[in-house]
Amino acid sequence: MSPDDLKKLAAARALELVTPGMRLGLGTGSTAKHFVDLLGARVAEGLDVLCVSTSEVTEAQARALAIPMSTLDETPELDLTIDGADEVDRALRLIKGGGAALLREKIVAAASARMVVIADETKLVERLGRFPLPIEVVPFGLEATRRAVLAAMANAGAPGELVLRRRPDGSILLTDGGHYILDAHPGAIGDPERLAVALSAIPGVVEHGLFLGLANAAILAGKDGLIVLGSLD
Repeated sequence: MSPDDLKKLAAARALELVTPGMRLGLGTGSTAKHFVDLLGARVAEGLDVLCVSTSEVTEAQARALAIPMSTLDETPELDLTIDGADEVDRALRLIKGGGAALLREKIVAAASARMVVIADETKLVERLGRFPLPIEVVPFGLEATRRAVLAAMANAGAPGELVLRRRPDGSILLTDGGHYILDAHPGAIGDPERLAVALSAIPGVVEHGLFLGLANAAILAGKDGLIVLGSLD
């Protein structure tokens, strides 16, 4: 099976968790996109759900499929969020934000009773940090914030290069919230909790891509079938 087929397999298993009347958080990224497509087909067959998106891209996809949409202001408590991840370890700690939606993804996840991650098995790691850690920052005072982030990474035992994310045309990427993203390259993060606390204490940091204590389960699709971490109940 191709990597895309594996993502579809994980998305299909996650769809089995959806029951009529649920309030759902819809994630962002290639695997979450498959879930939204499958959900749209179920909605067309009569499934009754109300959804909140984690990005403008997902919002547009869901509305194009006639999935009933709401906002967290209108629907502040969700039953379940299905989202992808750039990395997941066996303790269900995640790195997210490769699609530049980490702030909204974390807000939606925190508003959900449960969060289930869907991905292919290549996203499972023994230690977080191989994938660049996205850090969303305000444009004002960028250099001061960059230096503070570098110091925090070093003090947390995860030093590494820090790169301002740009679009293919060279322009600075802006998130849906109008912020910049600094991608950190520590290689390995020995103590994600310590680094998360250090990054959150920096005034110019809006949010970071360490999702800790948010995921209840992960459905990972591989060549030998599905791997489930945590509990799907």
